[in-house]
Amino acid sequence: MSKTLLRLALGLSLVAVAAPALAKNPMVGGAPMYASKTIVENAVNSKDHTTLVAAVKAAGLVDTLSGPGPFTVFAPTNAAFAKLPPGTVENLVQPQNKATLTKILTYHVVPGVYTAKDLMALAKKPEGQNQLTTVEGEPLAVSARGKKVYVTDVKGNTVPVTIPNVMQSNGVIHVVSGVLMP
Repeated sequence: MSKTLLRLALGLSLVAVAAPALAKNPMVGGAPMYASKTIVENAVNSKDHTTLVAAVKAAGLVDTLSGPGPFTVFAPTNAAFAKLPPGTVENLVQPQNKATLTKILTYHVVPGVYTAKDLMALAKKPEGQNQLTTVEGEPLAVSARGKKVYVTDVKGNTVPVTIPNVMQSNGVIHVVSGVLMP
């Protein structure tokens, strides 16, 4: 996907996911996340997202995710990336694999702002209507068990949202404990 197309797709409105209350400056990876900062400005301070930040840099997506958005980002932790087969991340960040890396990363981004509350409402819809279309172009299904939101990729892998509603100046981050695959 070209940068222009990606910026256009990411510039679409994101729908937020519903959650209990939106915490003011929640802590993620030992760092406060400020609603006045962009997704990238906050992510670089989270010690739990160093792999994601390195991948975003390698894919050339820093400017896009620093842009106005709004975006909903399902942000895998370092532990989530560590669950991938050995060598996967090291291989993906190589220049020759930039297209594949970009595809995977943009699969974690949805245009618009979806709060946990929005995601919970979406999860209550019938199968097929409980989906979000990612910037990458393929859907993510949203489900809930109790008060916890889950996201399922097209390969059938389901990951929980572990920290919802990390509000940003250009969208919202939901921390997830797995890497979603298109």
